[in-house]
Amino acid sequence: MTSTTTAASAATIFSTGSTDSICCRRVFRVATFQLGHTRSNLAFLRTTRNARCTITTAPCSSPPVIHAAMATEASAKVIDGKSVAKQIREEMAIEISRMKESIGIVPGLAVILVGDRKDSATYVRNKKKACESVGIKSYEVHLAEDCSEQEVLKHISEFNGDPSVNGILVQLPLPSHMNEQNVLNAVCIEKDVDGFNPLNIGLLAMRDREPLFVPCTPKGCIELLHRYGVAIKGKKAVVIGRSNIVGMPAALLLQREDATVSIVHSRTKNPEEITREADIIISAVGKPDMVRGSWIKPGSVVIDVGINPVEDATSPRGYRLVGDVCYEEASKIASAITPVPGGVGPMTIAMLLSNTLTAAKRANNFK
Repeated sequence: MTSTTTAASAATIFSTGSTDSICCRRVFRVATFQLGHTRSNLAFLRTTRNARCTITTAPCSSPPVIHAAMATEASAKVIDGKSVAKQIREEMAIEISRMKESIGIVPGLAVILVGDRKDSATYVRNKKKACESVGIKSYEVHLAEDCSEQEVLKHISEFNGDPSVNGILVQLPLPSHMNEQNVLNAVCIEKDVDGFNPLNIGLLAMRDREPLFVPCTPKGCIELLHRYGVAIKGKKAVVIGRSNIVGMPAALLLQREDATVSIVHSRTKNPEEITREADIIISAVGKPDMVRGSWIKPGSVVIDVGINPVEDATSPRGYRLVGDVCYEEASKIASAITPVPGGVGPMTIAMLLSNTLTAAKRANNFK
């Protein structure tokens, strides 16, 4: 596919889908921008397509002044999800230590894994390591591929009644002989740290209501925007994909942040044109390099949720991971972009741990 992909061909691709330095060359003129403080006290420059920036530090009471020199070529600021996730885990470790010292309790997360899928086993292993790194107690049940749905429900019921378990995660996908919705709905809402319970999603969709938990991946996307100081209020946002796990809740979260949101999906007739209007793009369709540079408005911010293996004979594994967005093209046009891997992925696990800590605090009335 070339960067001049037509809307019709883009729609066809969709229908088969599943789910800092700033470098430049010639300088022409200088402009001055001023940014307010972000909630994380990180100044984030939304560059134009062709900008080179230097930041002049200022007193804490004054926002930093950023001088931008216009240039012919530039690359987007990299939104480093790995670094942000590490920072979040460090913050949680301090809070969990305080909780343990104050009331003698640490959060507990239970994971149920069915079958022997290598990718699922890897995810579970990474989650277990992440739990250990912040002081969350990890519980794990590994069941055979041909086990009954009733057996899975039995373990969920046991974890529902165990006060030492604050969060329950059923690793997806489940074997085809199981009803995924029956299994997920069996997790009590107070321990639904994945945020998949219909009541949590319903509360997320309603104004002036708060869900107990927000789904981890879209929550991680919004957290990255916050921590990099990306303004959301009043901006045009496009979410590519409408899955229950990422696309739909991501759109709801952006709407809660007062963005004007459009959703592009497999039946959208002009996805390229709609996406090109966006100030913020969140892509979650599971199609490698589907979103080309021609889809992106100069200066937009791109959050790429896709993690897609593509054949690569030069890689020891025989494949490499790419996102939904053609990074090489997009990084020359966007002001900021998440890499794949190392962008949204680490944030998903960080948000899972954050939801588990929230559940433990709520269960024990700990402030």
